[in-house]
Amino acid sequence: MRIRYQRGTVYVRGTKPQMWYGRFLLYQRDKNGKEVRKQRNVPICPKAGVPKTRAAQMLQQIILKEGTVPGKPSALPPDDSVTFEWFTRQRYVPMRQGKWSPAYRQTNGYAIEHYLISRFGDTPLRDLDTFSIQVYLNQLAEKYCESLVHQAYSNVRAILRLARKQKYLVEDPAEDVVLPLTMPVEKPVIDRGQILAVLGAVTDLRDLCLLSIGIFSGPRASEVFGLQWKCWTGESLLPRGTAYDGKLYPGRLKTKASKGPIVVPEFVWSIIEAWKSIAPDTSPEALMFPTFGRGERKGELVPYSSKNFLRTRIRPIAVRLGVPGRLITFQVMRRTLGTDLQNHGTLKDAQGALRHASITTTGNVYVQPIDENVFRAVNSRANAVVEGWLPALERMGRTGRQPKVIAGKRVADEVFPSFPNLKEGGQSKLLM
Repeated sequence: MRIRYQRGTVYVRGTKPQMWYGRFLLYQRDKNGKEVRKQRNVPICPKAGVPKTRAAQMLQQIILKEGTVPGKPSALPPDDSVTFEWFTRQRYVPMRQGKWSPAYRQTNGYAIEHYLISRFGDTPLRDLDTFSIQVYLNQLAEKYCESLVHQAYSNVRAILRLARKQKYLVEDPAEDVVLPLTMPVEKPVIDRGQILAVLGAVTDLRDLCLLSIGIFSGPRASEVFGLQWKCWTGESLLPRGTAYDGKLYPGRLKTKASKGPIVVPEFVWSIIEAWKSIAPDTSPEALMFPTFGRGERKGELVPYSSKNFLRTRIRPIAVRLGVPGRLITFQVMRRTLGTDLQNHGTLKDAQGALRHASITTTGNVYVQPIDENVFRAVNSRANAVVEGWLPALERMGRTGRQPKVIAGKRVADEVFPSFPNLKEGGQSKLLM
């Protein structure tokens, strides 16, 4: 962008009262990115009591706000032809989608279309303001869960930040937008009884093998359906690509950490080997869990669609057993693994098993608190604090002092056996 040296012109207009006006050149971009120059006349202030030099200084502030600063590179605010929809479709998406996985491209593309373009699409980019964006996000938060609102928040900030960097905006109206409070997101896990019931009811060896890997190793759905026989080392699975919507994407994985081995417990080794012994094709490049293609790929072995597999092969079995269908997803299996590992290892172990780049993702998103563990930890801490203090409480019980906080009879009988007022079906009081 070239340097612009512009001071504008100050002149008097009107009779009663006379006003100082300013004239300067406004540089804008049209939707093709071409620079357009327009003359702009703006009122400054009443002339009475204001010298021309002061009016000129005030004009400079207006020029600064409009994006043409003397001696500095000038940003070019867009004209009305540059709408939010045009910039998003023609600039933002083409520049960013190269880093998006096929699954994310579909889901995020829908989110941008449905929740942002549908609302701001016809709005000229320069007319967007912080207030209208914040009010809209607040309205979304009243209806939808955190993940959806956070996606809309992240997208609108990313789109307008790019518009500012590319000089389509003088200022970023989304810079000061905040993420509103939202409805809590349910993060269910599947319990041991449900896992064993579903596994015990699966009779197809391929389905059993695939489901066992999902439950006990916790790969992402795109990873497990992209597995090839060359990925199986005899002890672990080395992902070499992903599959989405029935298509294989060799070499594409979510993060660098995703390239690490998928840990497979010994229990599952024999199931994998059993499936390998009867699989139609076990050559290194062959898919571990293929299905027959349709349409142009009819008769070919292609990756199974995760949604189709669960919907047609596993959920009907789960529903017959009384297991809610919403629990039969690879996301729930993955979350369950991370949660259960609290009882068998550290948070760092869970991060390694799930192959997360950040332990924050493991702790905040996947590992859910276990009520029994929380009670055990809190109870252990309380016992450590009051150790050696119980005799003092027992002495208070013998002196007849009446405590204030209600406690259950079973706990009171075990901890304070000398209290005389603990009767069957009654309540005792514990001095705080």
